[in-house]
Amino acid sequence: MTATVKPGAVAEVRDVVAWAAGEQKPLEIVGGGSKRDFGQPFQAAYRLDLSGLAGVTLYEPAEMVLTALAGTRLTEIEALLAEHGQELPFEPGDWGPIYGLTRGASTLGGVIACNLSGPRRVKAGAARDHFIGLAGISGRAEVIKSGGRVVKNVTGYDLCKLLAGSHGQLMALTEITLKVGPRAEKARTLLLFGLDEVRGSQALRSAAGSPCEPSGLAHLPAAVAARSRVDLVVEAGTSVTAIRVEGPGPSVDYRLARLKETLAVGVRCEELHSMRSRKLWAEVRDVAPLLPDAGRQLWRLSVPPASAAEVAANLRQDLGEGVELLFDWAGGLIWLALPALADAGQAHVRAALAGGGHATLVRADVETRGRVAVFPPLAPGLAALEHRVRAAFDPLGLFNLGRLGLAA
Repeated sequence: MTATVKPGAVAEVRDVVAWAAGEQKPLEIVGGGSKRDFGQPFQAAYRLDLSGLAGVTLYEPAEMVLTALAGTRLTEIEALLAEHGQELPFEPGDWGPIYGLTRGASTLGGVIACNLSGPRRVKAGAARDHFIGLAGISGRAEVIKSGGRVVKNVTGYDLCKLLAGSHGQLMALTEITLKVGPRAEKARTLLLFGLDEVRGSQALRSAAGSPCEPSGLAHLPAAVAARSRVDLVVEAGTSVTAIRVEGPGPSVDYRLARLKETLAVGVRCEELHSMRSRKLWAEVRDVAPLLPDAGRQLWRLSVPPASAAEVAANLRQDLGEGVELLFDWAGGLIWLALPALADAGQAHVRAALAGGGHATLVRADVETRGRVAVFPPLAPGLAALEHRVRAAFDPLGLFNLGRLGLAA
């Protein structure tokens, strides 16, 4: 049984890591625990629970910068920002329900460690693009700080970019500084009904290439749209292609009208305002329409948007019945749900991406994740580089060793 250690202060984290290094005891780093089942299964002697490091330590609304301890719940940060008319521009999702957990467990450290970005990534960029400062403990029990409260302070090595998406394998993050942004005055979503995946993908790419600056570009096939809790979506009885625009009221109205003129000719359409628009994009962000059955496996595919429809067709042909898809980022992100398979359909999934892209197995049982490469296999040169980087920060392999499937 894995023993849990829960420090209440940064100095205690350092003491735990120093002890683990001296005893050569591997550590599993967790925050809220909402993504513990994401990644390759691995064994650690002790669990380092950072949820005790919680709280916003600096927030300057005028400067649009926030610093918080790594175990701070995302819901707390979002509520504080909302009081000041601000938000996290990269729109991170709540992945707890993917693993059968309740909402609200996600922590800031977990979001950054997994580099989670939602639908607004097409306009605002990824989580790593807003991550400008950090403090943490290396595998040598050294206190490391990098970046600062303004972008111009980020000089030398950009450790923020390196740590975002490292899945806790390089250091135990203790404090994170982010750029935040103003919350849009108005949001509207144009819904196009009945487009197949080829035409839906084309419409999304046309919107993305237009001067209308959409902040959300998704396509829900009919079976997926039918599970939405947004009335205009579920009642459509067809596929739904969704295009969101945000900003000052007059600008949103103008851009939405332009999109209708160019994309809705001969196509039935509707608009979602305010609450219903936010509800739909929260569903897309959290992959909610693909989660009715806890036994289904879930893949996250990154593809060239122009290839999205072809990739989807190949997946349907090779994997057969039960395959469901949800398209985000103008087709650049495809969520694939399929019935439980012993190999999670790995060969077919990776073959479908032969023309470019990569795939990550986000959900499967522990036995399947023990057999299947959860993350994209690395070329030998990249694998060697990963190994050298990890050795520089965590030479004893203390932190989450094996989560990414890399050799010790």
